[in-house]
Amino acid sequence: MTGSLGLVFSNRAYVGLAGAVFGVMFILLSSLSEFVFFAPYFVFYIPADRILNFALIVIVSALSGLVIPMNVYLLKTIQKVKRVGGGFLGSLVGASAGACSCGPVGFSIVSTFGTIGGTATAFLTTYEIPLRILSIGILGFVLYNTKKSLTDSCKIK
Repeated sequence: MTGSLGLVFSNRAYVGLAGAVFGVMFILLSSLSEFVFFAPYFVFYIPADRILNFALIVIVSALSGLVIPMNVYLLKTIQKVKRVGGGFLGSLVGASAGACSCGPVGFSIVSTFGTIGGTATAFLTTYEIPLRILSIGILGFVLYNTKKSLTDSCKIK
């Protein structure tokens, strides 16, 4: 690997962090969206009509696994918190946008808030896929900005 990705992921600690972030995001989002079941047996099931939703979960998890270790590296290396803070904020917004439409579990929690919860449930149900696409866009933008910051700050050509 060359460039900023090679610089960050040449260290095994950041590769491990990327794998851990991907794994946690993937399992969390998959179980909340009811693709993975843990009880009474471990079952992994993707219905044919929800393949796009599953693919978006994989993409959000993979982008989170790339962006978060890169921002940690940038924060440790450059020590400019104001400049890097937007990367972490973008990572959190992107990941939470991907998780906000988290299936029946989230809907049952949100619906306990009465009329506002019912409105939020209807919104999340209707716009589940566009919200995940938005989160991919946010994470892609954060990835671009982080690579640019690493390139500018570390003089990678």
